[in-house]
Amino acid sequence: MATRIAALLDPPIGFAHRGARAHAPENTLEAFSLAVRLGATGLESDVWRTRDGVAVLDHDGVVGGRFRRRPISEVDRAELPDHIPTLAEFYAEVGGGLPLSLDVKDAAAADATVTEARRVGASENLWLCHHRTSVLIEWRDRFDEVRLVDSTRYQRIEEGAERRAADLAAAGIDAINMRQDDWKGGLVALFHRFEVLAFGWDAQFERHLDDLLDMGIDAVYSDHVDRMVDRVSAHY
Repeated sequence: MATRIAALLDPPIGFAHRGARAHAPENTLEAFSLAVRLGATGLESDVWRTRDGVAVLDHDGVVGGRFRRRPISEVDRAELPDHIPTLAEFYAEVGGGLPLSLDVKDAAAADATVTEARRVGASENLWLCHHRTSVLIEWRDRFDEVRLVDSTRYQRIEEGAERRAADLAAAGIDAINMRQDDWKGGLVALFHRFEVLAFGWDAQFERHLDDLLDMGIDAVYSDHVDRMVDRVSAHY
């Protein structure tokens, strides 16, 4: 096994992707509760805003049957299927003590999300992820205490990794999140040099988790909470 490099976050956060997705229906209160019981040190989901302004957790952001699919943004909360929880229901179920990583697929959901997190005193544990740095910079000006994450792939960083790291640091963006196979040890070290955290998603197998943790990654995202907890514990 390679020599382990220290992460900036020690230990790294173990985000349960869409709750305990490998063990329960994804993005449900059942999945989030199970993830906590299995030892996840963070939770992950996607957040959308309903037509009546409610932040809800769902992956695809559309509801309805095969012949009448509607975006969540065009549906009131009361019209959504029961399995889709609101962010308020999420906090009522599991509390706000763990880091919560939310992929904000609809940028209009950001205000409702932060408002709800602030209501329960959980905004400092909120990590908002977006694929456009211009959106993150705008959020930085408005959401002082919230953590912000650049969600991307390595091949999309046209300006080069060092330029991206410097720009994120200058803008006060806390982390960059890329798929597990985008990361190499030198790349983690580069972002750490600018004090930008390195997150790795789609870490489903032990070898993926071990490789990331050996590189000094600061957070991993996995469907398999039991496997993730075991590997983080083995390294830290």
